[in-house]
Amino acid sequence: MDGYLETTLGAPDGTPLWYQRFEGEEPTLVLCDGIGCDGYVWRHLIPHLQGRVRMIHWHYRGHGRSGTPADLGHLGVEECAQDLWSIVEHAGVRAPAVLAGHSMGVQVILEAWHQQPQRTRALIPVTGSYGKAVDHVHDSSLVRHLFPLLGSLAPSVMPVLRPLWRELLRSELAFWYATTFEINASLVRREDFFPYLDHLSRMDPDVFLRTLQSAARHTAEPYLADIRVPTLVVASERDRFTPYWISQRMHALIPGAELLTLPMGSHTGPIELPELFNLRVEKFLRGLPPAA
Repeated sequence: MDGYLETTLGAPDGTPLWYQRFEGEEPTLVLCDGIGCDGYVWRHLIPHLQGRVRMIHWHYRGHGRSGTPADLGHLGVEECAQDLWSIVEHAGVRAPAVLAGHSMGVQVILEAWHQQPQRTRALIPVTGSYGKAVDHVHDSSLVRHLFPLLGSLAPSVMPVLRPLWRELLRSELAFWYATTFEINASLVRREDFFPYLDHLSRMDPDVFLRTLQSAARHTAEPYLADIRVPTLVVASERDRFTPYWISQRMHALIPGAELLTLPMGSHTGPIELPELFNLRVEKFLRGLPPAA
């Protein structure tokens, strides 16, 4: 494929990091997934922008084609943000980049801005929280209260969980649960969403849990008011994992931020309403002021 590169580089701790680069015009758009994801949510955006906008899509540690660190303590949001900048450097991007993140990727791009604001041209947080990702799942504190217990039990249950993890997540039961309680079954297509379940089933559940523990601790709230780059907050009206009001609050806290609401959309809004999402992102990119 012309204008396409797929490669791997080593993080400072030796962890292999995979990314793909699509050539196009500036600005460079860096796409960051959610936890347990390997790019399914961008499957309509990438073809829409391909050849017109330069894009980089990559996989987190322990996700997809990237390797797992020898020390599982290095699976945090902070390490993901550092990896993002390593990949941008390796890809030869010199101008400030636009950072887009879905779900946990919102925390990653906000942390990346915090680490290197001068290299960030704009932000596109998509259906994700600015911090403490499990605190308001389904607009309830239940997960937040149970999560520490789950973490303490994990070492003892992991040997039993691993054999069940793959079969359960690839089952029709998992798809039924997702379409019944998490996503909008009337909008999402099976072929768009099932790749998420397939990838998640192939992940090490210990890696998933440790990454989620970091997302549960990390918050960008203290520095949202300091962000001074164009920001398009994308929120779904019926998002049960990241309730709509969280995106509204992030929009209010970031000076000058814009808000796109995906009507009837859920946590997977970009694949439920792809035309609206793709066109609005394209308009945002085209409207950016010239890079400094």
